Amino acid sequence: MLELPEARVMADLLKRTVCGREISAVTINSTPHKFAFYTDDPLKYERILKGAKFETATAYGGMVELVANDIRLVFSDGVNLRFHESSDQRPQKHQMLIEFSDGAAMSGSVQMYGGLWCFKEGKFENEYRTAALEKPSPLTLEFDSLYFQNLIELDSVQKLSTKAFLATEQRIPGFGNGVLQDVLWTAHIHPKRKVQTLNVKEREVLFQSIKVLLGEMTAKGGRDTEKDLFGSIGGYYTHMSKLHASEGCPVCGGGITKEAYLGGSIYYCPTCQKL
Repeated sequence: MLELPEARVMADLLKRTVCGREISAVTINSTPHKFAFYTDDPLKYERILKGAKFETATAYGGMVELVANDIRLVFSDGVNLRFHESSDQRPQKHQMLIEFSDGAAMSGSVQMYGGLWCFKEGKFENEYRTAALEKPSPLTLEFDSLYFQNLIELDSVQKLSTKAFLATEQRIPGFGNGVLQDVLWTAHIHPKRKVQTLNVKEREVLFQSIKVLLGEMTAKGGRDTEKDLFGSIGGYYTHMSKLHASEGCPVCGGGITKEAYLGGSIYYCPTCQKL
């Protein structure tokens, strides 16, 4: 799933790879998916996009947006994007396939759920996109210690667990269950621990963990649980993930616990992250 680091990496790759190519054909919903979401009638996408050239790509939250004049093509966190050279075989199943006049192509396939939204700027509203555009990203200077302090001191979050605080309700758009695991492990905070139990020092350590790790994940091309535009695995080694949980905690050497919690799996070291 696209989260903050992967969205930033994907946008940079799209700028270098897709932007500037003329769109010659668009195929939408070739493989129907119950949880693939479109704007208006997806059959209109080709009429809107054909002949256009994307000028730039940007990322906000866990979303990636391609821009062509007043046209916006936005992919949410559950969409896997792949670039295909002219000689590459096209995927048999996809929810979007964009062909370019030079023979290259880009496909989008929905994993669990995902938005593939094509619209003229100002003609589409979505609460998740709005939140991601309006709130500062941890990858920017605007997301500073004071901003985080105001966020974590809200009365409405005090009784929440740290996972619920960080990874639900779009408080930090693009910060999901995936990046959460290593951030909390590095900060030595249990995912079920209540926000109100964190002291001033622990809150500052958590803030620093968010800033440093998200920056590192981005700089290394995303997490090793995810793939980029070319199908390459990210370079950030996820200590708390399904890939490496069996290896144990690299700090204390103890075992890693996996649990189902708040709609997803959490990984933690019960020794380093005491509840």
